[in-house]
Amino acid sequence: MATSARRVGAQTSKTRDVLLDHVEKLMLEEGYASVTYRALAAAAGVTPSLVQYYFPTLDDIFLAAIRRYSERNLTLLTSALESRGDDPLRALWEFSRGEATGALMTEFMALGNHRKSIQAEIAAVTESVRKVELAALVAKFGKNARPGGHFSLPALQLLISGLPKFLNLEEGIGVKTAHKEVTAAFEQYLDQIEPPTKPTRKPTQRRSRKAADAG
Repeated sequence: MATSARRVGAQTSKTRDVLLDHVEKLMLEEGYASVTYRALAAAAGVTPSLVQYYFPTLDDIFLAAIRRYSERNLTLLTSALESRGDDPLRALWEFSRGEATGALMTEFMALGNHRKSIQAEIAAVTESVRKVELAALVAKFGKNARPGGHFSLPALQLLISGLPKFLNLEEGIGVKTAHKEVTAAFEQYLDQIEPPTKPTRKPTQRRSRKAADAG
């Protein structure tokens, strides 16, 4: 079906960003099923026809929301990796744990189970993020490295990004058996490869007894 023509600049319009802000808010507060033309128009204070002007189909709405969310996350990830070249594994682990527990990501994953176009977009975004993560690991350890002698870098990257998502999915249905144990064991493994740096503590200056008494 042919989509309606959109004016030049529609992709970068402030109105479009405002609409996507409300898409995220609706998904967080009421779930992805609450996102309709009417609901989005009411939330943004515009007409349904204006919403459809920017997003001809519901899939267009969700795809735009996922892309914007992914770009935002990729910026954070890139920044973290650039500033933590000495401990990329730990940086990735912290990023992955934060991402996995994000309510918006959970909604996108649920949405992907019901819409194939969304599923394909999530898969594409995931692959692009993994390339960035793997490149950071290769930069530190070398292409064929096996940190700790166990996992290849692609396998290690998969564990770091996938384990938090799996644990979060189980916790979402109330299953937490051995979660703390697995998390602690994996973090101990990371500690062996990238020992945590202890912050240097400045020696405290002790006042003499006379000075203290005088004070």
